[in-house]
Amino acid sequence: MRQLIFVLFLLAAMTSLGVAQTDTRQSLSTPTASVPQPAQSGAERRAMGYVFVGPGALLPGNSTTFLNFGGGGEGLIKGGFSVGAEIGGYTPARDFGDGFGILSAGAGYHFLKASKSGKVVPFVNGGYSLFFRSGVDNGIHFGGGVNYWFKERIGLRFEIRDHVPVPSNAHIVGFRVGLSFR
Repeated sequence: MRQLIFVLFLLAAMTSLGVAQTDTRQSLSTPTASVPQPAQSGAERRAMGYVFVGPGALLPGNSTTFLNFGGGGEGLIKGGFSVGAEIGGYTPARDFGDGFGILSAGAGYHFLKASKSGKVVPFVNGGYSLFFRSGVDNGIHFGGGVNYWFKERIGLRFEIRDHVPVPSNAHIVGFRVGLSFR
């Protein structure tokens, strides 16, 4: 349990470092080249974190409702392309002690110019997932969703993500609702 708390703390700390950075590039074509440029606008910030919770299901044929929860961070690397990592878990809604954890790392794309205001930012993602409880299993994940930035640094996150243990025909699907911060 201490390791899980440490990983969550480390992830949150790394995300906050990215938020504190500003763009100090200078334009060489203007006479005021010694004056730093202003910070990037909200839609172009380079790092963000998020926390989420929501219902999930193990498909096919399992009628158990799961609780899906966790948090993570992403950094934009070029245009809308991003890399990120998260840690979370799935637990049966009827028995919180019978769940498992998922550590994921992957890449994504954020459609930064999807709305004129920059408040609505759809995204897609995918990558590697590590499932753990008493042992570990490997897998992949893919999904997509939207961030709605109702304030410059805080937004709502809606996402559907499918984790697939490999080799397996199982799908661990979760609908997530959460907060994003940058």
